[in-house]
Amino acid sequence: MKVVLQRCKEAKVTVQGETVGSIGQGLTLLVGITHEDTEKEAAYLAEKIAGLRIFEDEEGKMNLSVTDIGGAILSVSQFTLYGDCRKGKRPSFIAAARPEQAEPLYNRFNEMLRGKGLVVETGQFGANMDVALTNWGPVTIVLDSPTA
Repeated sequence: MKVVLQRCKEAKVTVQGETVGSIGQGLTLLVGITHEDTEKEAAYLAEKIAGLRIFEDEEGKMNLSVTDIGGAILSVSQFTLYGDCRKGKRPSFIAAARPEQAEPLYNRFNEMLRGKGLVVETGQFGANMDVALTNWGPVTIVLDSPTA
C-alpha cells in the first residue's frame, strides 16, 4: 500500500459537482493499493497515520498527531499511485490492484482509522473525483507499507 498524506486546513471531494466528503483541519490521504496488499499492510498504515506527529505543539514543533489535535481524515482511493512511467509516455497501471480486490481493502483501511477514534470522510471509489484542499505548511509525506 502507498499513501500520499497531506496535512490540511480543510479538504473536500466532489463527484459530478456534488460534495461527497469534506473535513476541516486534519489529513488528506491519497490511498493506492497493489496486488500483494492485505489487511496487514492496511493495519500498519492506519496505525502509522493515526500516530504520525506532524502537527505543531505550543512550541511550534511537530509533536502532535491528527488524533491529538482532534482532526479528521479525508481518504481518497488513488490507483494512479501505482502508475509506472519508466517506459514510453503513457503510464502502466498493472501494479494497481483490480477494483474487486482494492475496494474492500480500501474500505477496511478506513474502518481501521475510524476504529482509532478518527472521523473519516471518503471520496467515491472508482469515480472521477475533484479533490480540493488547503495544504497546511505545506506538509506532504509519502508512506509505504513495509512490503511495498
